Amino acid sequence: MRVGRGGAEPADHLLVVGLRNPGADYEGTRHNVGGETVRSIAAGSSFKRAPKRILAEVVETDLEARPAVLALPTTFMNESGGPVSALVDYYRVDMSRLVLVHDDIDLPFGKLRFHSGRGAGGHNGVASVMRSLGSRDVWRLKIGVGRPPGRMDPADFVLHRFTPAERSDVDLMVGEAADTVRRFAAAGGEEAKRYAGEATRRLGIVDEG
Repeated sequence: MRVGRGGAEPADHLLVVGLRNPGADYEGTRHNVGGETVRSIAAGSSFKRAPKRILAEVVETDLEARPAVLALPTTFMNESGGPVSALVDYYRVDMSRLVLVHDDIDLPFGKLRFHSGRGAGGHNGVASVMRSLGSRDVWRLKIGVGRPPGRMDPADFVLHRFTPAERSDVDLMVGEAADTVRRFAAAGGEEAKRYAGEATRRLGIVDEG
């Protein structure tokens, strides 16, 4: 596999990072849907400890016939920047081939959005990554988890698990999100943007831009 390491020449490979909180207490929560998506992309492959004491778990694989590293930080969400920047350095990833997959409370439940070059939008995990990389020019797949009901604190809302009634829709959403990343691997950012919009409509969400 042509995965660059250390002083090697960068390879034309992809680094996909699912932002999450680690541990069983957070499995199935809204904040962890990015990590859930990356696990889906891994298709049952076992994650292993990242090299060089990087605080992440990784799978080295091929995605749409291109070498790829799938990663899950083992830090809490708001400390994601250290592991992501360390993975970028170790695997010598070109920034144009890095994708962050994460939840977004400002998107309706089920809506997908793929883009690059915008601010963190209040997402602490994304903000941590942008600080560590010194750039916001990062591809991101946002997965809409909806707004908190009533006056619930958004920080509490994202730590709640999806309800049993939502679970079947979440599974569909995660599947479409995984396929969006595959489209990026196969055909680049503009194709992934288009696919995310189509996936949103298939999931029954009105895409208002």
